[in-house]
Amino acid sequence: MELDKDHCIKMNDGTKIPAVGFGIYAPDAVQKSKCEEATKVAIEVGFRHIDGAFVYGTEEDAGQAIQQKIADGTVKREEIFYTGKLGSTFHRPELVRTCLEQSLKKLKFDYIDLFIIHNPMSLKPGADLSPMDENGKLIFDVVDLRKTWEAMEACKDAGLVKSIGVSNFNRRQLEMILNKPGLKYKPVVNQVECHPYLNQSKLLAFCKSKDILLEAYCALGSQRDKMWVDQSTPVLLEDPVLGAIAKKYNRSPALVALRYQLQRGIVVLFKSFTKKRIEENFQVFYFHLSEEDMKTIDGLNKNFSYVNLNGFLGHPQYPFKDE
Repeated sequence: MELDKDHCIKMNDGTKIPAVGFGIYAPDAVQKSKCEEATKVAIEVGFRHIDGAFVYGTEEDAGQAIQQKIADGTVKREEIFYTGKLGSTFHRPELVRTCLEQSLKKLKFDYIDLFIIHNPMSLKPGADLSPMDENGKLIFDVVDLRKTWEAMEACKDAGLVKSIGVSNFNRRQLEMILNKPGLKYKPVVNQVECHPYLNQSKLLAFCKSKDILLEAYCALGSQRDKMWVDQSTPVLLEDPVLGAIAKKYNRSPALVALRYQLQRGIVVLFKSFTKKRIEENFQVFYFHLSEEDMKTIDGLNKNFSYVNLNGFLGHPQYPFKDE
């Protein structure tokens, strides 16, 4: 899983994915309004991997930015690697393509480069992100993920997506897909929360053994999203060990945290709507952490998650009970 000269990694289906992606998730309306401009900046800086999702509500903005950068000659469509995600209310096999087609329409694309199941927990069609209705009752849906995967495979066969993968799957859930009778395509990636406080070493080893790339979200920790993140949690980028290593290389703690993942063979995502940070984080390719510093950062692991999904604890496909 080595980087090539274009900073890409080959996936198990033979296609290449840029090793660093720019995320377009926005926690509120103020941030959403900045998405189009930030995406244009990211493309101008050199990012070619844009990580989006149906539920983010920003695909139209990102699509507009990409179309403008194609129109002005900055990039060609085939130079952009776009990741879309299947919403949790679309897990029923007959709804998978519907979700994908809605994303394609917003983006004004003929195809998506990578389409992944956003998480293994299904919600009933029409539900919002909350797992409770107004009466406090669970509105989970129970869908056989193997059937969902077959519908994903059909989207690939139809030419609507080039590659398919998963997100927030644990080892048991990955094995359920991998051991499915008649499996046509195995997942190319598993996108999970991963940072120095939660380095996912066991899941990483398993994914590598199956030639599945691990992809890191919340790679810099996450404090801004009040819906999903406990605001009292420690700030990763203020960790003194990370700060000391950053000082040693004359880089920011954020760059060190991103570089750490790259050297582990992990595709790493970050998001920022600030031009200076977008420009700075593209410098991740231009320095190298020593083996000693890599081990030191390994030692920061606390198996600590920033993302709080305890509202889904009762779901039969809740993935975080397993080690």
